Amino acid sequence: SQIRFLRKKNISMGNKRFSSKRIHSYSFTTLFSYTVLTIWAITTIYPFVWVLINSFRVKGQIRSDSFSIPWPWLDSFTLDNYSTAFERSNVFRAYGNSLIISIVVTLFVSLFAGFAAYGLVRYSFRGKEILHSLIIASMMFPVFSTIIPVYRMEVHWGIASTGKLPLSLLSTILPQIAGNLSFAIVVLMGFIQSIPIDLEESAFIDGCNVFQIYFRIILPVAKPSFATVAIFTFLWSYNDLFTQMFFLRRPKERTITLLLNEINSQAGVNYGLMAAAVVIVVVPVLVVYVLLQKNIIKGMVAGAIKG
Repeated sequence: SQIRFLRKKNISMGNKRFSSKRIHSYSFTTLFSYTVLTIWAITTIYPFVWVLINSFRVKGQIRSDSFSIPWPWLDSFTLDNYSTAFERSNVFRAYGNSLIISIVVTLFVSLFAGFAAYGLVRYSFRGKEILHSLIIASMMFPVFSTIIPVYRMEVHWGIASTGKLPLSLLSTILPQIAGNLSFAIVVLMGFIQSIPIDLEESAFIDGCNVFQIYFRIILPVAKPSFATVAIFTFLWSYNDLFTQMFFLRRPKERTITLLLNEINSQAGVNYGLMAAAVVIVVVPVLVVYVLLQKNIIKGMVAGAIKG
């Protein structure tokens, strides 16, 4: 019995030593991870903070002192950069055009990609694998390689370079919808595959048709994945300068990214005005991303676990 007691004592002491080593290793790993992430966050956030600070600085002092904070009670602080940016151009119209394009593109991409992903996952038909391969392959072609034939095609349709604002916006919306569909389909397919088919079979037995199953079961369950697709589509459409430069050429058609490009070309060495213009463009995107970042993370990891 004494030998048994000593064995138990040694085992318990060994477990304590092992546990303390594990806790020490865990704490070191956690500290290292947080240190690396903190450094990465600082290097990511600081450029925007630097631009924001210099957007309130007097033009002549940016080159000589661009790192100190221009407090409101100092001579280096000014709001002229923002007032000049708003006076030179119609910022609110540009915001309106950008929001119209981005919202319409997001709605149609989410709708079409959801139907396509559901059909590719749940139905078997001839050419399904070829169609899936073409969707994957289309992601490898950049917009630069297709913009000329797309532009000529839309001119032939009579919707590009017409001078009419609704048609000009439509000519930008169509290529953006086509350009974002492949990514959206791939993301949604990964999530829909993780949804148990038993839910759909039960609904079918209860008398639901295909559209009722999709809108009442698939859409609510796959909401995080749809949110991810919608957020990324909105941000990509909002920041798309290349396509908009081809199809939106008149002042009334300018979006916020085209307005930033114009202000930067006119400002020359007025870095304060350029910084203010960058802030005007970037702030709405940051607000959207900060408010919806949980949905982005949920949607990206939701399809990784198969149900």
